[in-house]
Amino acid sequence: MTDRSTSVQGLALAGALLATWDGLHPLFDQWAQASRDAVNKGAHGDHLVYRDGTPVSKEAENDDRTGQRTMTATRLGWISAARHVAGYSVGQLAGTVAVTRTLGYRVPAGALLTGAGINALTHLVIDKRQPLLWLAAKAGKGGYVEHCTVVRKVDEEGNARSEDSGPGTAAFELDQAAHRAIGVAAALVTTWITLRAVRKGQPR
Repeated sequence: MTDRSTSVQGLALAGALLATWDGLHPLFDQWAQASRDAVNKGAHGDHLVYRDGTPVSKEAENDDRTGQRTMTATRLGWISAARHVAGYSVGQLAGTVAVTRTLGYRVPAGALLTGAGINALTHLVIDKRQPLLWLAAKAGKGGYVEHCTVVRKVDEEGNARSEDSGPGTAAFELDQAAHRAIGVAAALVTTWITLRAVRKGQPR
């Protein structure tokens, strides 16, 4: 196999991975994400909440859910984010295998799992929101995040509730941009591992 043919093969595989991951990203990041995980994955704090994210009332007599399982908001956030990322990763892997096999190419399992692992780990951290917002502040995007918020609901008294994350916000746009940029790096790593296996004559 010549160096040029290896380069062409690498470019083709990287392009296929990028197109697949970018095309499937909204499906598994939005459509396949459970509502409870979308709502609770960014939860943080030491205060106690129920499994649906509802805060535990400090007034026991006003709490009709006494006896139900509780946890800290931070723990609920990690559980919700991990559950979402697990589903996302399974979908991404299945889509990748389907596309590459359809095109007559077998990506080694090690390469596939490494690429999926990069996407999964970073997706988990980004979706917890606090690391993303910290990075945004360090990058000078704090004003952008604070300015681009949305109003989701208006209560009966006409008071608007502003939200700084989710669709339509700067945090959401930064979230999506980070996922896609990391996807490029993951595709390159996956391709590099695959080409190394090909050079060594390992079966694909």
